Amino acid sequence: MFKQSFSFEGRIRRTEFCLSFLAYNVITLFVSSSIQEREIHPIMAILILIPTGWFLFAQGAKRCHDRDNSGWYQFIPLYGLWMLFANSNYGSNRYGLNPKGL
Repeated sequence: MFKQSFSFEGRIRRTEFCLSFLAYNVITLFVSSSIQEREIHPIMAILILIPTGWFLFAQGAKRCHDRDNSGWYQFIPLYGLWMLFANSNYGSNRYGLNPKGL
């Protein structure tokens, strides 16, 4: 789990995507509350949020790949919510082997 987290290639399972989504939200909440309390400088917040956003987009693209879709699908409204619950496509597809091993 979490192999090549910043890469846009390959496929990931629902569990890894859900944990990635949760981690992103926790970090974003921490950074935004720290800015409001003036505990960190806004530039430092940007330096934290850029790689965090990259991580989420990479994980989202890999989850789209698991459904045999382009990574751009994650920008469709509510598609990310659907990815939290949708099963993987069985077998291998053009993006690689099934991460479940099925």
